[in-house]
Amino acid sequence: MTFKTSLVAACVVALLGTSSVAFAQTAAPAAPAAAAPAAAMPAKAMKKSSSTRTAASMACSKDADAQNIHGKARKKFMRDCKKNGGTAPAAQ
Repeated sequence: MTFKTSLVAACVVALLGTSSVAFAQTAAPAAPAAAAPAAAMPAKAMKKSSSTRTAASMACSKDADAQNIHGKARKKFMRDCKKNGGTAPAAQ
């Protein structure tokens, strides 16, 4: 008889142990607030689209493509070109 009672007691403890986990769950988070305005978002979070590039940047990029410049040399070319207002630097 003691085996049956200990088996029943073990089952009851197991059921109570697992059911308390279900009740311990937190409530669903509240609905998110309306979308934050773009000004409130950090600069890193905002993705730049091609329309936000300046005309000088686009002109410099086209010049770099035409000259087949890549890598670190392209970065330097772009930096110097933008400083000149979109015209390619005189000496590379």
